[in-house]
Amino acid sequence: AVILATPAQERPGMIGNRGVLTLILLAAAFGAGNWYLHRPIPHEAGVLVESQPVQSEASDSAMIEHGDDRLQPLADFEIEARVLSREDYSIDAGSDLSPTDLALAWGRMSDTAVIDQLDISQSVRFFTYHWRENPPIPLKEIERSSANMHVIPADKQVARDLDKVRQGSLIRLQGKLVEARRSDGFHWRSSLTREDTGAGACELILVESIERL
Repeated sequence: AVILATPAQERPGMIGNRGVLTLILLAAAFGAGNWYLHRPIPHEAGVLVESQPVQSEASDSAMIEHGDDRLQPLADFEIEARVLSREDYSIDAGSDLSPTDLALAWGRMSDTAVIDQLDISQSVRFFTYHWRENPPIPLKEIERSSANMHVIPADKQVARDLDKVRQGSLIRLQGKLVEARRSDGFHWRSSLTREDTGAGACELILVESIERL
């Protein structure tokens, strides 16, 4: 008997070696491009942001309809900060509302000499830091001079500006700290102090403008 076999790369529904290589190259190119767009910005040692976040009573407490969510303003908020890290989310319950978390720092936590002595990371909506032997500045100062912020872009322009924010960026955010609710029972409330840590300590901020400093 004679069995005729079609070469693997020509069989319907299969990808040949050349196709696999093309996909690998495209994935590598995409990854390299994404890294380049979000590559860290280096800075020399020294405090880069002297000012403290400014929080005040909400100037307008009217409920805001934002997609499937209803946002209750809790406070007006403005912050100048150095971006320690950013993490993007796409599959958790809050990702449609807040696609990006920014770990922000001010005061001595904006100093490269301090940051270089910390291991900083973000995951599952938390921002963590570890030191090797002793903290470079008092722990309370670290806690009061840095925060993880769940960013809600107020519009498409803010979303585009947010996409350009990189580790090391110096930025000014203006907007509102909010409480979010959804008809399916989803609930998310911002912290209203820079003194807290752990679960519930992050700011949920409706960002109305992003300015690079």
